[in-house]
Amino acid sequence: MAFDPFADEPRKIVRGHEIGQDLSLLSIDELDERVETLEREIARLKEAKAGKESSLAAASAFFKLGQD
Repeated sequence: MAFDPFADEPRKIVRGHEIGQDLSLLSIDELDERVETLEREIARLKEAKAGKESSLAAASAFFKLGQD
């Protein structure tokens, strides 16, 4: 942990990203890392959503066939 002589307390390093956290203490490299992490998480969420939408569409089509 780096020493900040202007801080009232030692800097607490947060390993993960917390929504709404104070970003003023993060370095440019740390911000870049958080952006990359969040972009990977967004891609993962979109993939999960697409899979669920596909399953829903398949189930919908299956049950519509039974109504004819």
